[in-house]
Order: sequence, then C-alpha cells, then structure tokens
Amino acid sequence: MRIALVSEHANPLAAVGGVDAGGQNVHVAGLAAALAMLGHAVTVYTRRSHADEPDTTPMAPGVTVEHVPAGPPEPLPKDQLLPHMTAFSAHLARRWESERPDVAHAHFWMSGMATLAAADALGIPVVQTFHALGTVKRRWQGAADTSPPSRVAIERDIGQRAAAVIATCTDEVKELTAMGVPVGRIVVVPCGVDLALFRPDGPITLHPGQNGYTRILSIGRLVPRKGVDTVIEALRHVPGAQLIVAGGEQGDDESLRLGRLAADAGLGGRVRLIGSVERADVPSLMRSVQVVVTTPWYEPFGMVPVEAMACGVSVVASAVGGHLDTVAGCGLLVAPRRPRILARVLRDLLARPELRASLATAGVRRARSRYGWPHVAAQTETVYRSLIGDRLDRLATAGG
Repeated sequence: MRIALVSEHANPLAAVGGVDAGGQNVHVAGLAAALAMLGHAVTVYTRRSHADEPDTTPMAPGVTVEHVPAGPPEPLPKDQLLPHMTAFSAHLARRWESERPDVAHAHFWMSGMATLAAADALGIPVVQTFHALGTVKRRWQGAADTSPPSRVAIERDIGQRAAAVIATCTDEVKELTAMGVPVGRIVVVPCGVDLALFRPDGPITLHPGQNGYTRILSIGRLVPRKGVDTVIEALRHVPGAQLIVAGGEQGDDESLRLGRLAADAGLGGRVRLIGSVERADVPSLMRSVQVVVTTPWYEPFGMVPVEAMACGVSVVASAVGGHLDTVAGCGLLVAPRRPRILARVLRDLLARPELRASLATAGVRRARSRYGWPHVAAQTETVYRSLIGDRLDRLATAGG
C-alpha cells in the first residue's frame, strides 16, 4: 500500500518535549516506521516550520517526511495554524493528483480538515485519529483553552465524514459517540511503544550526591494540564523522596512556575527540574527511579506510563482517558488534582518494594503483549485494508 500520514503540526523528526512536541510526534514516527516494516510505502506530510527544511527527508527505510509549505516557514503554536490549512490542503491535493495514496490517515483535527478536503474529489479513503478532542479540552481548561472557537464543530464534521475513526482508548469512544460519530466506524487501536528502546534491562542514569533519596520521576511536556504541580504539592507529604521533573526547557514559563511552587513549599532541595531529555536517554532515566508519576487533568492516551511499564518501573497515574486501559491492573490510579490522595498512594508504594516489584512485572507483561509497534501497526493495517480491500483485490486481478 501507499500510505499518507498527515500530521500538520507534529513533525516526526522534531525533538520531543516542547509545548507542541510530544506524544503525537512519537506516535506518528513509530507508526510510520512500523507500517514500512510491514512492506508499505509511507509518506508523512507535516508543515514546514523552518526555511532550511528540505522538501523531503528520509526518516526510516520506506518512510519519507514531506514538509508542506503552509504559512510562514517558522515555528508557530498549533492553535495558530488553522488559517494555513487551506494552503496545506491544496498542496496535498496537488501531490495526490499525481501520486495517489491508497489511504490517507490524518492525525489531529486540523490534519483531518485538510486531508478530507484534499481526498474527497480523488476518492481516497480517510482514517482519522484525533489524539485530543476539543470537547474534552474545553471541559477541563475552560477559558484557558486557546483552541480556535470552531474546533469542536470541525471535529464533529470530521468524525462524521471520515471513513474510519481510530480511537486510542475506550474512554475516547464515549466522547466520539457523544459527538455523533457512528459507532460502527470507530475502532480502538492504542498508541505504541518502542520495545527495543524501552525495556527493563540496560543502563541506569546516575544521580551523584543524591543517594539518600527514593526517587519519583515526572516526564513529559511541561504545560499546566499535565498536573506536575499536583506532584510537587504531594511531595510535601512524602518525606525522604526526591522528584525529578524532565521536559520543557529550563527558563520557560511553566518551568519557572513549577520552580517557584517548589521553593514556596520548601522543597527546593527535593525537586529537580532537568529540562528536556534526549529520547534515547529516557529509558535509563526511568530505570533510575522507584516510581514514575503522571497525573494530568485529562489524557487522550498517555505514552509515558506505557514506556515506564515497558522499562519495568512501577507507575502511578491519574484515572483518566487512556490510563484506564493501560495502567489499570498493573499500576496505581488516583484522582487528578488531589495531591493529598497522591501523597498517600506514593508513601504506601515507596514503603512496599514487593508491591513495586509486582506492579513492575505486570507492567512489562502488558506493555509487551499489547503495545509493541509491530502489533499496533498490524491493527492499523487491518483498518486500512477494511476500507480499500476491494480496490486492492481488483488491482491485483487486473495485474495478474
């Protein structure tokens, strides 16, 4: 198959950890490479955000990243990209008229908008993965939501027009059906994890001079809805523990806010904000701590707990979104934005090494059985073939 993956703001080649560079970048990169390993030709279309980016860049065997001219060739917050989606879609239409993909898989709502507009006249089936829904974001963030006002209506239209919608967790199915997406077109396929990178054995990051602490790790994009402040507030009631916060850039607004929160709580010596970490170094950092904590207000899927589970590290996560599928039964779930409850759970877990070991074993087993990229890519391929199987059969017959 010729597969087009459209990811307007999340470039699979980008460094992960910035405000708009996180799980979707990792997901698109992992899915593209795994689909290519199954023998497909994959092109990822993403917006050109730097003037020196080439038109096309090879990413992996069988995978090409194409930088689409849409708006100024400079980094822009994703919530400012909507006016440039007409140009993005026009580029897709021109490219696909000469080199038609068998299926187009859009990632995020603006990608879906552009992909449907380009694919409609060409008869290309469109698969949609939202990664995050405007209705959920607005519910939790209220007036702080910077999404364009039209987002929710556009998402509803995309969901009703796409040939298939891939939800990354069962909780998302409820949200999609409430939007009017036909349940018969929704398929649950989780995000994946690189099991060759995230594994229990391997190097362990050293923490010189900090050997008296048990360690808790929070890692990911530093934005308020990720709930790192909840972990810092909980740490006040977890004596003898140190919190390592990885992600963002030292000196950015959220890092400064979290640093002030830690200092005001008298935790300056027990909270380390280390900034972004190279992707290849994340597993060794995870293996160096006793617990990985992730307590967002909401979470469409949540790759961090799955990566930690694959590394054999016990996980505490908020009981929201994808965590209800991934963590339940092999990690501990807590209500979001409840620091005292989180503190109680952390104290208990840190005091019970046998419980941590049991959770770690269960986590490795689940990560390896459900979330490896070959398994996720095969499930995604099945969705594609369900949409284009008849056409492929006709082509094979004609060629034979």
